[in-house]
Amino acid sequence: MKQNLSFRTEGSLSASGGKMKFVIQRVDKASVTVENKIVGEIGKGFLVLVGVCDTDTREIADKMLGKMLRLRIFADENDKTNLDLNSVNGELLIISQFTLYADCRKGNRPSFTKAGNPEFANEMYEYILKKCSKEVSHVASGIFGEHMDISLVNSGPFTIVLDSDEICR
Repeated sequence: MKQNLSFRTEGSLSASGGKMKFVIQRVDKASVTVENKIVGEIGKGFLVLVGVCDTDTREIADKMLGKMLRLRIFADENDKTNLDLNSVNGELLIISQFTLYADCRKGNRPSFTKAGNPEFANEMYEYILKKCSKEVSHVASGIFGEHMDISLVNSGPFTIVLDSDEICR
């Protein structure tokens, strides 16, 4: 199994191989708490919930991150959404969330079998954090696999869902 994990993280699969998901919320501020301790917080920027499946690759992550970082969803001087995250010195709070893969087709209890294997999903999550840190001055995160309480002030509200099936065509 470990051999397959390395293969996937090398970016050898095509961009259409996975189905990574980002739920991006434009926020005035956001924080994440684990066991009553704030482990990450930001001011103006994006709160991003990240879902990874087993067929995702670094190539997919790179395309998703490029799209996210270039989204022009902050208001300019004319109150038009023309500015991206860097234009407003925005910050990122990135949270891994396997529940984005909930399958509710049968019964009332969701199945999460489409979510990535935890070891692989954590590798991809860490990769995403590292890449974001190269582009954005302040990147905060939750703790992978922990129960987290998320607080946010959603500005707008403005929420966008990015799906690699659409972004990586």
